[in-house]
Amino acid sequence: MTSLAKIPVTVITGFLGSGKTTLIRHLMTNANGKKLAVLVNEFGSEGVDGEILKSCADANCPEENIVELANGCICCTVADEFIPTMQSLLARQVQPDHILIETSGLALPKPLLKAFDWPEIKSRITVDGVIALADAEAVAAGRFAPDPAAVDAQRAADESLDHETPLSEVFEDQIACADIVLLTKADLAGETGIAAAKQVIAAEAPRPLPMLSVTDGAIDPQVILGLNAAAEDDLAARPSHHDGEEDHEHDDFASVVIELPEITDIDSLTRAVARLAREHNVLRAKGYLAVAGKPMRLLLQAVGERVRHQFDRPWGAAPRCSKLVLIGEQGDIDEAAIRAGLGI
Repeated sequence: MTSLAKIPVTVITGFLGSGKTTLIRHLMTNANGKKLAVLVNEFGSEGVDGEILKSCADANCPEENIVELANGCICCTVADEFIPTMQSLLARQVQPDHILIETSGLALPKPLLKAFDWPEIKSRITVDGVIALADAEAVAAGRFAPDPAAVDAQRAADESLDHETPLSEVFEDQIACADIVLLTKADLAGETGIAAAKQVIAAEAPRPLPMLSVTDGAIDPQVILGLNAAAEDDLAARPSHHDGEEDHEHDDFASVVIELPEITDIDSLTRAVARLAREHNVLRAKGYLAVAGKPMRLLLQAVGERVRHQFDRPWGAAPRCSKLVLIGEQGDIDEAAIRAGLGI
């Protein structure tokens, strides 16, 4: 039986751009007096999600309780980064009541769950639950696998081969590890899209899973926190494509950081980002941009051709600089072509 003294940890997983940071922002602003700590892991060297969350820091989750792990995928750097970070949090005089972990969109959650069995932290924390976010509109359109029909045709032709794409494996592993699935961007998907996404996920899930529709991360924290799942003791029920492997790689994906001059035309930039997704298979783009004549920085986030942007806070004393992180499958990320596409 799990000790009541253990600090609960919620692992929030989900594909690129599914809304993990938006969900955590909502949980931070609706903590109901709980002291929170947040660990953010991103793919690529430039942390954007951590900066977004730090802008929402408050008494329940001060900035020092928001920790970025940016030196590699969290499931591959357990010994080097995750364990020491958790030890540091647990050693603080004022400990958090609940810890939220936002994994990279490319992370496999199961290796992270295995880390909770490490002697250094095993007696102190427990996995309260794994929440998998799935972009309902994207899943309904089958975007987690670039060409599902071709994959099925190849598998039918040769049953001895595994033809699943890297994207579909990541998606399936995240669903298989989950206690609850949140179908995000519900407003964009509509009832038909939600129904289609539920069918896809139910077909992939190894067991029946609760699936809830969410828009802009708005959900009652009581629904997803306090599950008491003790997921680290329930690994057998959470199958992975990588079970039995000693290690795994993320060489299927690549990222590039592009520095831009001050932006004068926001619409032109968003069109360029959408065009990169369409013509160069860029899966995800995110970053902060300096806009000429505007004292506030512009946050831009894109999932495929869907680009969103908003002014989030003043630059203040920080240097006005524009950077975009772009992520795609290995072989699709061509820095020269991306620079040309952005007009730089």
